[in-house]
Amino acid sequence: MPDLNQPTQQNVEFMIEEIKVKLRMATAAAMQGSSFGTDNYEDIRDLYEVVASKPSFSISEVEALVSELGKLRAVR
Repeated sequence: MPDLNQPTQQNVEFMIEEIKVKLRMATAAAMQGSSFGTDNYEDIRDLYEVVASKPSFSISEVEALVSELGKLRAVR
């Protein structure tokens, strides 16, 4: 596991991939780690830690988490 104390692009991509796996996102292909920058690193890490800490999620929780991820995507 990478050192998540370092705000690197690699760590952002790792956390996004882990979130996608844990949430079993149906639209996971549309949510690429490279779409997220390090400017929102702490927010992404907070979401990652929430997702990593729970064994399962309700549909409404998944929707809320995905919505938050969408807000953190880098505008290109």
